[in-house]
This record gives sequence, structure tokens and C-alpha cells, in this order.
Amino acid sequence: MTPRILIAGMGNLLQRDDGFGVEVIRQLIAEGRLPNEVQVIEVGIGGIHLVHELMDQREVLILVDAMDRDGSPGTLYLVEPQVPDLDCYRMEERHEFLTDTHYAIPSKVLMLAKALGVLPPKVLLVGCQPLVIEELGIGLSEPVARAVGHAIVHIRQVLTSLLREDSSGDAWRGGQLDPSEVMPVG
Repeated sequence: MTPRILIAGMGNLLQRDDGFGVEVIRQLIAEGRLPNEVQVIEVGIGGIHLVHELMDQREVLILVDAMDRDGSPGTLYLVEPQVPDLDCYRMEERHEFLTDTHYAIPSKVLMLAKALGVLPPKVLLVGCQPLVIEELGIGLSEPVARAVGHAIVHIRQVLTSLLREDSSGDAWRGGQLDPSEVMPVG
């Protein structure tokens, strides 16, 4: 049976804080203790792998990645992205979009999954404000490294809420990490 919730870490370990999502996933896997309904994968910069995983018809996708929101480094965000239809773009823009075979940017991965009809009905993005992202190097900055453990705690809280969610859809009510806003990703 395919787990209904997929948690995927994205990012480039060679660009410092951009490796946040990958590090969170590595630590989640190392800790273990995840319910059978949950699968955790590291996709790095190969977002096409994530699209392949979504072909198993998941109910929830939780993406984990660095997210520049002009906040303090290490700040965690939980957003429920609005994913536009690829049809909303001009033909030239769609062609440019489709020529990218890596889909290393979450917005592109989500748009491709939606275009293919495999995007889960519920998508959440757990992001961390980076300190250093465009710089070549290995290792997270101190504030982002500290945020990894907090992100894991929050992800586990979201999972608990999702697994207890009733038909009313109140998955996040009363939790510590509510979706901060609806953020367009296109």
C-alpha cells in the first residue's frame, strides 16, 4: 500500500543553506518513528524524481526547502501554495518551462505535477529563511542548522494533525505552526 502522505526535501547541498530541505529529510529518516501512512524522500535538485513519486496518487505532499521571505535567518514558514495551471502561460513560456528537465525549483515541480494530474489535493511547504544561499559551499549556516530540529518538531506536529484530520478539514487548528498565508508559487 502506498503511503498517503509524502514528505520531500529539496535543495542543493553545494549551496550552503539551500541544503536545508535535504538535511531535514536526512534527520527525519535517521530518527525513524514515522507512521506507515508517511513516506519521506530526499529529491535534492532532481524535482522530476518527486513528480515520479507523486504518480502513486498521494493525498498530501509536504515539501521542505529553503525559502527566502526576507525574514530573519532560521525563521520557519508553513505555507499552502496556490499552484497555477500551466495553461495560464503563453506558448513560449510553456515551452521554456517544459525544457527544464530537472525541475529543481518547487514551483516548477508543483506546476508540472498539476499539469500531469498527479498533484495531491493538499500541498504544504515548510520553508526556512536562509542566511547564505547563492554562495558555493557545504554546510548550513548556524541559524539554519538550528532551525532543522525545530522544523522536524513542526513537521511531526503537522503530521499528527493530518493523521487525525476529520472530514471538516480542520487539520491545523490549534497547532503551533499554522499556514502563515496562501502564497502563489508561479
